[in-house]
Amino acid sequence: MLTKQTEIELSNEQVEEIVNWRRYLHQYPELSFQEYKTSAFIYETLSTFPNLEVTRPTETSVLAVLKGAYPGKTIGFRADMDALPIQEETGLPYASENDGIMHACGHDGHTAILLGVAKALSAKQEKVHGEIRFYFQHAEEQLPGGAREMVAAGVTEGVDYVFGLHLSSLTPLGQLTITPGAATSNSDMFHVTIKGKGGHSSQPENTIDPVVTSAQIITSLQTVVSRITSPKDELVVSVTTLQAGDAVNVIPEQVKIGASVRSFSQDVRKRAVEAIEQIIKGVSEANGCQYELNYTYGYDSVVNDTEATAIAVGAIRRKLGEGAYVEGEAIMGGEDFSAFSNVVPGCFVFVGACSPDNQTPAPHHHPKFLIDEAALADGANMFLAIAEDLVLE
Repeated sequence: MLTKQTEIELSNEQVEEIVNWRRYLHQYPELSFQEYKTSAFIYETLSTFPNLEVTRPTETSVLAVLKGAYPGKTIGFRADMDALPIQEETGLPYASENDGIMHACGHDGHTAILLGVAKALSAKQEKVHGEIRFYFQHAEEQLPGGAREMVAAGVTEGVDYVFGLHLSSLTPLGQLTITPGAATSNSDMFHVTIKGKGGHSSQPENTIDPVVTSAQIITSLQTVVSRITSPKDELVVSVTTLQAGDAVNVIPEQVKIGASVRSFSQDVRKRAVEAIEQIIKGVSEANGCQYELNYTYGYDSVVNDTEATAIAVGAIRRKLGEGAYVEGEAIMGGEDFSAFSNVVPGCFVFVGACSPDNQTPAPHHHPKFLIDEAALADGANMFLAIAEDLVLE
């Protein structure tokens, strides 16, 4: 870290600008891989800031690069920008104007924060030792994920550290949490079709019943966690969809099952996949059924790098106070920031955004999702503090 340090204090006007950007983005949300107007707004806004090289690594993402006056480290800050297919029910004056689409996960806030950080740092180019990259990422909410596409486009080449954040509607305002090591889960899914022989319900002996077979499979899948995996390993297998016949007097030809699989370690992930297929295969064959299994590997677990975590923790404590940092716990949610942190030492921070007077906060992906906009300044100050510590003299 540099010995001489420039500190950037956001003015009230700068914080207000971040809030206004967030409200505009909230009003006009776009779904994953469809962020055309959102990315155009980001590109045009960044183009008004000095000293930035602004490009489009993919069709709906934006990269801004600030090259300092002196050599040094290269760091990256990431924000996601996509919304969700949810009808908003917040009653906000700046609620979504796009029917059935809502920023119900805080990505509008992430984007606004990073715009504010980019503007503040772009004005300090003569103080920068190294390079700062601002990643405005598309499609965090939908596989295969925009982060993977951006990394494939080469945006992380030569980067020493990468940092991301996520506003949390359930974490008290003023608390910033980091989980050392694995912070989010491997988030996979599978769909399986069980094929039998249909027939009339009054003559089951003339059928091969995929419904009974599916029921046995669903029950047996619970042993992947309870009996096949060690109690010390963290794993969730949840069957979430089931589609069978339409008539009560007809045994259908096939049944479709869908499930979610969450884990932290790659070893547990691998063993879970093997156990799941073994159960489906064994039960199907025992009942005379055939099966088609489609297993989808989703986002990898976000694993916070030890050194990058220490940098973020130190920056939070220095800029926001000793009490602002709280060590977090790993969550079973998925997050495609892992595509960045798999190739560059990274740290992912959750920023508390629950108002003190909000006694019943809505979770993420809920039509009544809300954040306290004071959290936007906390997120911006954290990013600025990391930049101050790593690349500003």
